[in-house]
Amino acid sequence: MEINRDSLSKILCSNNVKPDKDYGQNFLVEPEIAKRIVNSLDIKNEDRVIEVGPGLGSLTHFLVEATKDLTTVEIDERMANYIKDTYKDNNINVITNDIRKVDVSQYTKIISNLPYNITTELLQYFLINGVSAKKMVFMIQSETFAHFYDVSGKEYGPTSVLVHLLGNIEKLFTVKAGCFYPAPKCNSTVFSIDLDTRINRNNAIGAFKLAKQLFINRRKTIQNNLTTYLGSKEEALAICNKFGINPLLRPEQISPDLYLKMSSECNKNR
Repeated sequence: MEINRDSLSKILCSNNVKPDKDYGQNFLVEPEIAKRIVNSLDIKNEDRVIEVGPGLGSLTHFLVEATKDLTTVEIDERMANYIKDTYKDNNINVITNDIRKVDVSQYTKIISNLPYNITTELLQYFLINGVSAKKMVFMIQSETFAHFYDVSGKEYGPTSVLVHLLGNIEKLFTVKAGCFYPAPKCNSTVFSIDLDTRINRNNAIGAFKLAKQLFINRRKTIQNNLTTYLGSKEEALAICNKFGINPLLRPEQISPDLYLKMSSECNKNR
C-alpha cells in the first residue's frame, strides 16, 4: 500500500498503533520521494535486496515493484506483522529481528531509513558485513552526513575512513522534516555508497580499526597515538617517516589512504 498522510492515518487507527520513539520511527509520507529513494538503488534482475526498518512500508511499496527478491528486517513486531499481512501475495521474506543479529552477507543491494540513534553503528555493520553488496542507499539525519563524507576536519572520523576505502559515497538529495510523520526536528539526507568489489576488504577494515583507536584521542598527535598503539616511539616515528607523515598532525588530518598504509605497516610490526 502506498503510504501518504491519509493512508498512514487510517493504518495507524485501524491497527491501533503509533510510532515508537525507542525505535526512532518517523514514517515517510511523500510517495514521490519514497519512489525516488528506491529508484536510486538501481535494482537489477539478479539483485538480492534487503530493506532494513520498513516500518509501514513507505519504501516497501515501491521495492516490491522493482524486485522479486526482497527481504525486510523489522525489529518492531507490530510493523513486521503489518508488512507480512499487507504483502502476503508478494514474494517477500519478512524477518522480525534486530538487524545487527541478521546475516547480511548475501545481499547485493541494501536500503534503509536508518534510525537516528544508531546510524553510525548500523552503517559500520553494513559496510563490514555486507560482503556481497554492490550498492547501498540510506536516509539519515542531515547533520550527521559529514561524519561519513568528510575526509578531514572535525566531522571526519573512522566511519568515513571505512566508507572511502570501500567505495564511493554520494549525496543524492535532502528530504524536509515535514515529509515525515511524526516530523523529526531536522531534515534528512539521502545518499548512496557504490562499493568497489576489487578492494581488499580485510585491509580496509584493518585501517578502520586503526583509525578507531587513534580517533579516541583526537587531540593527540599521530606520533603519540601510534606510540600508544604500538608501544614504541621508535616504530611510530619510523612509520611516519616512511609515508612522509608529519608526526605532529592530528588523526583528523590523516587521509583514508594513509590510514590504510599505516595499518598495513603496523601489522608488520606486531
